[in-house]
Amino acid sequence: MNWLKKFMQGRYGGDQLSLALLVLSIILSLIGGLSKITFIAVLSYIPLVISIFRMFSKDISKRSMENYKFSMAFSPIYKKYLGLKNRIKDRKTHKYIKCPNCKQKLRVPKGKGKILVTCSKCNHKFYKKS
Repeated sequence: MNWLKKFMQGRYGGDQLSLALLVLSIILSLIGGLSKITFIAVLSYIPLVISIFRMFSKDISKRSMENYKFSMAFSPIYKKYLGLKNRIKDRKTHKYIKCPNCKQKLRVPKGKGKILVTCSKCNHKFYKKS
């Protein structure tokens, strides 16, 4: 294992973009194998090769910039996923409402009746049933 440490020293390694490319490669490979379309199966090797190239690259600044651009492009999708995940997790104990003034999402406890809610963004106070 010492030779692997020496080999990987100074190389970029894995990141979110490399992982996404690997997942894309696996999905394309499965689709190509199940549908018996060889073009898709062959196409699945392209993201795999790009991912391996990125992991073994010594140009760390370029790979970091690529990963940053990927993260910025997918952060809105990821934020919506996390928001939905939190809403599902908290659905029994909390209710999510929007401030009528600034449209900020607020979380209030469920089952408390009519409560006075103060927006954390604009300090607007309003009554809402929880």
